[in-house]
Amino acid sequence: MSKNYNIALIGGDGTGPEVAREGVKVLQAAAAKFGFKLQFESYDFGAERYLRTGETLPDSAVEEMKKYQSIFLGAIGHPDVKPGILELGILLKMRFALDQYINLRPVRLFPGVETPLKGKGPDEIDFVVIRENSGGIYTGMGGATRVGTTEEIASQLMVYDRRTVDRCLRYSFELKRRRNATNAKYAAKPITLVHKRNVLTHCGDLWFRAFEEMGAREFPELKRDYNHVDAANMWFVKNPEWFDVVVTENLFGDIITDLGAMIQGGLGVAAGGNINPSGISMFEPMGGSAPKYTGLNVINPIAAIGAAGMMLDTLGERTAAAAVEKAIWATTPKMKSQAAGKMGFSTTEVGDLVAAAL
Repeated sequence: MSKNYNIALIGGDGTGPEVAREGVKVLQAAAAKFGFKLQFESYDFGAERYLRTGETLPDSAVEEMKKYQSIFLGAIGHPDVKPGILELGILLKMRFALDQYINLRPVRLFPGVETPLKGKGPDEIDFVVIRENSGGIYTGMGGATRVGTTEEIASQLMVYDRRTVDRCLRYSFELKRRRNATNAKYAAKPITLVHKRNVLTHCGDLWFRAFEEMGAREFPELKRDYNHVDAANMWFVKNPEWFDVVVTENLFGDIITDLGAMIQGGLGVAAGGNINPSGISMFEPMGGSAPKYTGLNVINPIAAIGAAGMMLDTLGERTAAAAVEKAIWATTPKMKSQAAGKMGFSTTEVGDLVAAAL
């Protein structure tokens, strides 16, 4: 008996609906080939709804999301909406309400995609970053006083508890163990913790002790390493082949995953997942809404298709997920560029190529 998955689809703003459409196309092709079913329910959360109604994401919508197995998102962002309103009101609200405490960002260079790193190819740029997604400085603890005066004071605090750290680390160690079993190249590399424990001595010490204790007690076969975040930025550029699974806290993860996106060829190919391993996760391309390309059918959908593959993997359809990734690998060498309008194909045609490669 085939499995059925109910998916909430949020096209969002700008080119979001265009890339989401191609992700859905590939998902449906994978479902047809591997014998499961996907039902999508569309929602209009985004800038147009906000500008029309003043509403971002009502509490009732958060509750409604809980009836789905996963959420597939195009993009959020609009030049007529002040930065932060949609991001906080939709993305962060969803992330916290659904306890999506893992942000998973593969950093993988596909064949035919240019990287700014000289002499590096798909063999060298192939790792994942796990960003803790619910704690740290993004929780908004802190405040401001004497605002607008020369004596203004503002604070925003990096706060972590052991439970939040441990559950992120456990996901990371388990993913590392799974990757090691699939490829000897991965097994030869360590799992790497990134922080700034020489300066952030309290939070850094908590993360490091938890990392060392869990690794030694529960995952003794896995090699472990540690980088200060500034050093990790240097090594991402100089020696990306050193890394396999990288785990870090929220703010540092936000920064180093954008660097990761650039070394894998840009945001047009960078996919991500906001994951609750035992609940509802949300998957999206990382390139943003790119409003100037809206409706032109020229935006790159590879990142959205990659996010669709990540969704299948998290749902447990790992054979289908691997097939989607293989289809992407077959498609990117045919493209002239990953840049919007320069791909040699339209958005729709790229989706067709990936679906056909399945």
